[in-house]
Amino acid sequence: MRVGVLAVQGAFIEHMRICQELGAETFEIRCAEDLEKKFDGLILPGGESTAQSLLLHQLGMFDTLRTLIENDLPVMGTCAGMILLAQHIENEPQAHFSTLPITVVRNGYGRQLGSFTATFDVGEVLNFKARFIRAPYISQVGEGVRVLARFDGRIVAAQSGNQVAYAFHPELGDDMRLHENFLRKLV
Repeated sequence: MRVGVLAVQGAFIEHMRICQELGAETFEIRCAEDLEKKFDGLILPGGESTAQSLLLHQLGMFDTLRTLIENDLPVMGTCAGMILLAQHIENEPQAHFSTLPITVVRNGYGRQLGSFTATFDVGEVLNFKARFIRAPYISQVGEGVRVLARFDGRIVAAQSGNQVAYAFHPELGDDMRLHENFLRKLV
């Protein structure tokens, strides 16, 4: 199985390392030509969602990626990746891919100084140690969205069809269970 990891900005190397340790082949998606390669899943990493979206448009990748996601390519979005997938972003007039029926709040837990670690269950994955860095949260979910985790009363993980989104960074740390779950969907 082969995973493409968006590598225009943000924390992509850590995702690649985990997927490789779990036996998946990975490659960096940096330009439109990279999207011509065959791949079974996509990871949209944390970073800065506005910068990532701008670069995706400038590099001619935005529409192709959105079409792939709409056509059921399995995708994992973490932090900024979750914001890219969201149908709505609170207090912002326009979303990005708009493929996942959720509403997100950017920097919902504060700025960089508000970063923290918490342990909670994520779906069937028990006691996951999650790292939140300038993290968003989900304020609303649409029809067909399964809430996977809540922290402090807020939704921080959700799934709908081929898309799974985390407000935190599962790639930071040694626990690979969320990546394992994602890779199982690619088989």
